[in-house]
Amino acid sequence: MSNASLRTADQTTHLKIVVVSLIASVAVMVVCITARPLPEDVTTARAQTVEPVVKAAKPVAISHSGVTVIR
Repeated sequence: MSNASLRTADQTTHLKIVVVSLIASVAVMVVCITARPLPEDVTTARAQTVEPVVKAAKPVAISHSGVTVIR
């Protein structure tokens, strides 16, 4: 048989294509996993606040006349 196209290829050619694609996908996954940056210290990932927390004031509604109404 002619192995020029995927439609006329025989079973071994299809198997070769599947094996090559699996090897390539595993290679891409290995490169991506090893390329990501690792955290330097696990404790630096926590959010720590040094300053006091700012709380919201009372709600204010503004009318069309420009007069501020406090509820």
